[in-house]
Amino acid sequence: MNPLLLRLFPFLSWFPINSVILRGDVIAGITGALVLVPKAMAYAQLSGLPVYFGLYTAFVPAILAALWGSSRQLSTGPVAIISLMTAAALTPLAVPFSEEYIGLALLLTLMVGIIQFSLGALKLGTIVNFVSHPVILGFMNAAAIIIALSQLDLLLGIPKGRSDSFLKDIWEMITYLPQTHLPTLAMSAFALALMLVLKKIKLLSKPSVLIAVVITTMASVMIGFAHKSKGAPDTIADPAARQLVASYADAQSRINDIRAQATTKSAELRTLEKAHDARGVADLSYQIDLMNLEAEGLEKQNKERMQYIRKLNFVRTEAPEDQSATLYLEGQVPEGVKTDGHHWHIKKIEDGKMSLSGGGDVVGNIPAGLPAFKMPTLSLDAFAQLFSAALIISLVAFMECISMAKALAAQTKQRLDPNQELIGQGIANMGGSFFQAYPATGSFTGSAINLQAGAQTGFAMVFNGLFVAVTLLFLTPYLYHLPKATLGVIILLAVTSLITPAAIKHAWKASKADGTVALITFVVTLIAAPHLDKGILIGAALALALFLYRTMKPRVAQLGRYSDGTLRDVKVNPDLPTSEHVIAMRFDGQLYFANVSYFEDTILEAVAAKPKAKYLLVVGDGINNLDATGEEVIKHLNERLHESGVTLVFSGLKKQVLDVMRNTGLFDEIGQKRIFPNEDLALAAIYEWLGEEGKDDLLCTVNRDAIAPILTPKPQH
Repeated sequence: MNPLLLRLFPFLSWFPINSVILRGDVIAGITGALVLVPKAMAYAQLSGLPVYFGLYTAFVPAILAALWGSSRQLSTGPVAIISLMTAAALTPLAVPFSEEYIGLALLLTLMVGIIQFSLGALKLGTIVNFVSHPVILGFMNAAAIIIALSQLDLLLGIPKGRSDSFLKDIWEMITYLPQTHLPTLAMSAFALALMLVLKKIKLLSKPSVLIAVVITTMASVMIGFAHKSKGAPDTIADPAARQLVASYADAQSRINDIRAQATTKSAELRTLEKAHDARGVADLSYQIDLMNLEAEGLEKQNKERMQYIRKLNFVRTEAPEDQSATLYLEGQVPEGVKTDGHHWHIKKIEDGKMSLSGGGDVVGNIPAGLPAFKMPTLSLDAFAQLFSAALIISLVAFMECISMAKALAAQTKQRLDPNQELIGQGIANMGGSFFQAYPATGSFTGSAINLQAGAQTGFAMVFNGLFVAVTLLFLTPYLYHLPKATLGVIILLAVTSLITPAAIKHAWKASKADGTVALITFVVTLIAAPHLDKGILIGAALALALFLYRTMKPRVAQLGRYSDGTLRDVKVNPDLPTSEHVIAMRFDGQLYFANVSYFEDTILEAVAAKPKAKYLLVVGDGINNLDATGEEVIKHLNERLHESGVTLVFSGLKKQVLDVMRNTGLFDEIGQKRIFPNEDLALAAIYEWLGEEGKDDLLCTVNRDAIAPILTPKPQH
């Protein structure tokens, strides 16, 4: 088949395909979808989006990634880490579940897709190597803990705030523990026990999540788990509570107006900047700053108000839940007033209306039908605010994706092209952004199921996506009563495998520096949450700094003769014999601008410590590279040593180092007679030059007669 055609349409390599393989792919696709559907909804909830966005993300991106990716078993869709990072990127900019938040999520998906596609098209897949394994270890462990803790509100039925400090939000949640909704806690415990038991039964282990979803949904219907209602602030009987809620609603309305005006003025500002109207730009910038300050002040006040509002417990007069009714604070119900027997609290306040919850949270209405084509809202301001997050999400998503794809390729013996995988993931996210998907990547769980179920081509994920489409078209009404507590348990179980303290301990044993990087990344990610990008950026910068530090001071060993005839480091073996006439040193690392000073200083110190030395042998087997700065330093060092009566000799230099020396003329300046293929030949020549002076020196054990033909005359100092 035409290579160009395969490059443009890699899925053509699946053909021809026989019925046996196709049947296996159908089974694998349906099996994977049965597990994916409930998880997709759970992950969408984690990202701050309505649950059906998880299904949208498991539909279009999954199919596109399979068609244009390189791996035939990789399952693409919503995953826990990327869902959390999406929420972390968007929460400071908009209110979760709001239209503005959804618009930003679609723009973020498009940006992630463009970045991934561009990296793949430019064959820059190796860029992910700049984020080291210890950094990923620390980040993954911290993110898993953050994900697990972020489910507490769903598992316990308590309120959860969203601020610039995740740990502060968790501490605030702990203060709400006395308000734990016991039916929600019982549902969480039931779902957890059910899934753990089902996983131990071999026949039911794969569909255990789906079975738990079905059973808990049926239980939710039978016990009347969910109670929802709406109401205006004026339905609250207590004057102080009514005023508190009304003040929150008024402030929220004012914030929305200010933000809308600021957005309009920002567009005007860009026009003035293009027109080079400095005075107009200054005036408008001042107005925008004042607006933002006012909005931030109101938001701070509303956060304080919401802390009190969440602690209010109401009793509602008897009335249908779809109608407004009077709300009394618990313990303040007048005599003779009939109530509905439930305890109610305010879930959220939007557009001046209160959303009330009198039971456990359920998924609720899921729009039936496939996601509609929708252009992401393009905004220069939003693009600038989201760029760093989009870049980090792109890289983390690809690292998670490619690590799973490599593991699959090792088992299936299929060829994996990282750059093509980047292109596939980029197309998946770009295409998904037009069909209301948030950022997707390769899924560990889904990929493992694909492999176990016998998937042999990407058709498995195509069928997987089609099954999700069937769910959206026909099965959404049956998901109304699915408890969100069940989704919380699904996430909790999914992220437990990401908490790997043993792996961090292993990194520490391998290298204290790498272990430190992993621990610092872990701590910074936890402290900086929800700004997860800070954790991974600081970890990557620290890993890079440590790498540079290591190369700035590579290992330099002064050598002595060991009993077996080899040259070894005298610091490790202090009793080894050395010579007062000859200094032998080994340099392990490339010679480049950052470490040549260290190389020069070390050599000069060694020469100063042995004033009788006439020869300095540099064993260069470990020198892998030589740059212009390194070449210049060697040249000056050779001249300086020559003036001091010391001859510089090299052994074991590699071709790439010798090429630089030949190209610059340094090779001729030093002379071929002082450059040897190995240290034994170099030492034998040196002792031949020393003559009687080096006769009893313990460094030389080579049979001089054996190498006499290659020895050269003694050089002149």
